[in-house]
Amino acid sequence: MMNKPWFPALFAASFTLGLLGFCPAASAAENSPPRKPNVVFLLADQWRAKATGYEGDPNVRTPHLDRLAQQGVNFRNAVSVCPVCTPYRAALMTGRFPTSTGMFLNDAYLPESELCFAEIFREAGYDTAYIGKWHLDGHGRSAFVAPQRRQGWQFWKAAECDHDYLHSHFYEGDSDQKRYWEGYDAFAQTRAAQAYLRQRAGSNRPFVLMVSYGIPHFPHHTALPEFKALYPPEKIQLPPNVPAELQEKARQEAQGYYAHCTALDRCVGDLMATLEETKLAEQTILVFTSDHGEMLGSHGAPPTMKHLPWDESARVPFLLRYPAAHGSRTRVVLTPVTTPDILPTLLGLAGLSVPKTIEGEDLSGLVRGEPEPPDRAALYMAIAPFAGHGFNKEYRALRTKRYTYVRGLEGPWLLFDDSQDPHQLNNLVARPEFATLRDELDAQLQAELKRIGDDFRPAKHYVELWGFELARHGSISFAPGAKVQSPRRAVDKPH
Repeated sequence: MMNKPWFPALFAASFTLGLLGFCPAASAAENSPPRKPNVVFLLADQWRAKATGYEGDPNVRTPHLDRLAQQGVNFRNAVSVCPVCTPYRAALMTGRFPTSTGMFLNDAYLPESELCFAEIFREAGYDTAYIGKWHLDGHGRSAFVAPQRRQGWQFWKAAECDHDYLHSHFYEGDSDQKRYWEGYDAFAQTRAAQAYLRQRAGSNRPFVLMVSYGIPHFPHHTALPEFKALYPPEKIQLPPNVPAELQEKARQEAQGYYAHCTALDRCVGDLMATLEETKLAEQTILVFTSDHGEMLGSHGAPPTMKHLPWDESARVPFLLRYPAAHGSRTRVVLTPVTTPDILPTLLGLAGLSVPKTIEGEDLSGLVRGEPEPPDRAALYMAIAPFAGHGFNKEYRALRTKRYTYVRGLEGPWLLFDDSQDPHQLNNLVARPEFATLRDELDAQLQAELKRIGDDFRPAKHYVELWGFELARHGSISFAPGAKVQSPRRAVDKPH
C-alpha cells in the first residue's frame, strides 16, 4: 500500500481523524456519521444460474440459497463479463472491462497499478479480508502471492489457484509457508470466514470479507460421497439442449457438480447463521454469485466447458441481501447486470463515491426499490477464446431483460428470446421477421463497445497488444520475456 500514488492522501485523512479522536466522547458520538455497512461477498466458481432450486432446477438441492433469494434481491439476468475465472475476477476487482485491463485470459497478472475493490474500501475506512481462490497473480498457481500484489486485501488466507479440494493449499498473512486446508476445502474456508466474523462482532470498524470458493468447478468426481449420494446419475434430468451423444457423460459429471453445489449451499447457510449469531446481519451487505457457469453438455459443448455465449456458461446467480436498503421485501430484478457493475453498485449501497476509472454502472437504486430502466443491456464477451474442441470463437454479446444477442467477427451470430425459449434452442438471428429487432440490438451492442473503446478485432490483435503469445495450435501463453505490466494497463489512482 505504501507505494500507491494516493497513499499520502489516505495518510492525511487518517491523521486528521486521529486528531479528531482527542475530542470528548460525547461530542464525537453526536457528530459521527452512521456506521457504513459491512460487505460479505461469497464467490462460487463455475456455478451456473440455472443450477439452483429457486431457478427451478429439478435436480439440485439448495435450501439455503433458496432462503437467501426470499430474503433479498435476485438479479435474474446477471452475466459474467467474460465467462472464465481470471477475466471475471479482474473485472470484479476493477469495475472495468477485459478489453480495458488486458485481463482476458486465465493466469494473467492483474497489475498493482490498477485501482481495485479492497483499495477503494480501505481508503473509506474499511478493513479487508480475503479467503480462498485468488487467480489474479500470474506468477504460477502454487506460488506465494506477495502482499504488495494483493490489491489492498489485508487479512489473507488464500492461494492463487487449487482445485484439489481434499488437499488444497493456501498461504496465511505474510508467510510464504505453504499450508493446507483441513479436509474438504470449502468447509475449512467457511470455518475461517466464520471465525473472522466472530472476531469482528465487537468492532466499530466496517469490513469487507470476500470468500472465494473453488467449487463446483471440476473435478466433479472429488465431491464428498454423502453429497454425491443425493444425485444418482440415472435420475438426473437433463435439459432438452443436451444432445443424445453427450447425455451419459453429462449425467456422470452432473452428479459431482450438483454434489459440490449442495455442499457449498451448506457453507452459505453456515455463514448466514453466523451473521445472525453475531448480530451483523442487519448491517451487512451479503452477496452470493459466481464467476461463470458450466455447459454440462448443453448445445453440444463438453460438460466442463465455459467461455461460451449460451446461458449455461454466461449467466450466473446473483443474490444480494441488505435489509437497510430493501427492507423485508423480496424482489426479482430483471434489469441485466454485468461484472463491472458489481463494484460500483456495492460502493453506492455503502454511500461511497465511485472512482472515475470504473466503467460499470452503479445499480444500487434497484436494490432500494427504484423503477427498473426499460432498455438496459449487459455486455459480455470472449476476446481470445481458448476453449478448444471447435468452440474457439470470438464474440461480443448483449443480455437484455428478454433477449440474448451475440455477434461474431463475421457478423450477427445468435439471437434468442429467453422468455419464450429458456433453453436457447431457436436461433432467430436469420429470420426476416426478427430483422428489425436484430438490427436494434446490434446498434445497442455497437454503442456499448464504442463506450469502452473496443472495436472488436480478432484474438490475435489483443494477444499481441497485451504481450501474450498465440501458439500455432491455438492455445495462448505469456510470451518469453513479455512485460507483466503493459504501459496501457496503468491507470491513474485518485489522490
